[in-house]
Amino acid sequence: MKAALSPRRGPGGLRGFLSKLGPGLVTGAADDDPSGIGTYSVAGAQLGFACLWTAWFSFLLMAATQLLCARLGMITGRGLAGLLREFYGPRTLWAACILLAVANVVNIGADLGAMAASSSMIIGIPAYYLAPVYAALMIWLMAGQAYRRIATVLKWMTLVLFAYVVTAFLAHPDWSSVLRATFVPHVEWSGAYLATLVAILGTTISPYLFFWQASQEVEEDRDHGKTTLAQRQGATEQEKRDSRSDVITGMLLSNVVMYFIILTTSTTLHAHGHTQIATPQEAAEALRPLAGKAAYLLFTLGIVGTGMLSVPVLAGSTAYAVAEGARWRNSLKYPPGRARPFYAVLIVGLLLGLALDYVGFGVIAMLFWSAVINGVLAPPLIVLIVLLSSDPAVMGAHVCSPLLRGLGWLTAAVMTFAAIAMFATLRT
Repeated sequence: MKAALSPRRGPGGLRGFLSKLGPGLVTGAADDDPSGIGTYSVAGAQLGFACLWTAWFSFLLMAATQLLCARLGMITGRGLAGLLREFYGPRTLWAACILLAVANVVNIGADLGAMAASSSMIIGIPAYYLAPVYAALMIWLMAGQAYRRIATVLKWMTLVLFAYVVTAFLAHPDWSSVLRATFVPHVEWSGAYLATLVAILGTTISPYLFFWQASQEVEEDRDHGKTTLAQRQGATEQEKRDSRSDVITGMLLSNVVMYFIILTTSTTLHAHGHTQIATPQEAAEALRPLAGKAAYLLFTLGIVGTGMLSVPVLAGSTAYAVAEGARWRNSLKYPPGRARPFYAVLIVGLLLGLALDYVGFGVIAMLFWSAVINGVLAPPLIVLIVLLSSDPAVMGAHVCSPLLRGLGWLTAAVMTFAAIAMFATLRT
């Protein structure tokens, strides 16, 4: 039973609602990372309005998955890796950690490369100099325990992405076609379309978000004085409602941004014959109807802001998973001297991702294919999350509802089918 400590509650009204936005909002903001921006831009430019329907569909799947992860962390008082070790053994745990690490390293490399390339087109310094600077800055922020403080600022900085909302209206799309594409799903049996679908699902429903969400629910409890496992276990109905509001708000904002990036690039690029994006400069052209010559600056602010938020989440989720699985001390609240293995995993993940930026891949291609990799690797982890959330031995009286369980299984099935279909079409 959970000890009677102060629940996670704030004042009422709008201020109270905003005060309850924590791990879910940060997760949602981190989800619109450079990989997401690049993937949605490619989808809109290459396929036009054809992928607009995926915004509401992925919201349902994404919100359900993140709610399951949040509930696991809140009810059990442990992160996802610790639960996998206890209930499914070391082999399952380390297999899950390998899937997570592979996906995260590629994603880190893509995000760092995009941040560097976008900054380069503004300040003129070559990207291969800027990528290590960004990596070093993030290591310094996390090792100096400043990341948790500045994350509250960074999550609002990502609001610059709402420039895509304004641009979509300024570009004057055919709204009848937009509405039809939004509410009538369109699927093509082609490699290009199915790879894009897998990428969209992978960048919205990503492995790192699963581990991060559960771990941050635990950190949230620690911040409220629940330092022991016994104190963190269980949850009040108010705490569960607050967590649900937090997660749904974060996921909704993430998918609204996704929708308008696809809509804007469809209207400004695809409609004018610009169907291939290879560089950040080409992706930034989508914002020209709003920002004119400042389009590059606005695009760079969005890429750098989301990258500064998401890359530490990527590296941190790997570190939390490995450290918790190995039963090492794990928390960004600890100074490096008290959690050396945890910070070592975090730094190694960042450096491996950074190394990928010097292999010679194109920036936009890396962003897109990192999302595809996430889409391929996510389903096995989702299966484990649903099984854990449905098990009374894990959750006690707080097992997930039939609705969440059904959406979880649907998410795993849809992502598995999309990946299989993609490989089938790419081989033909």
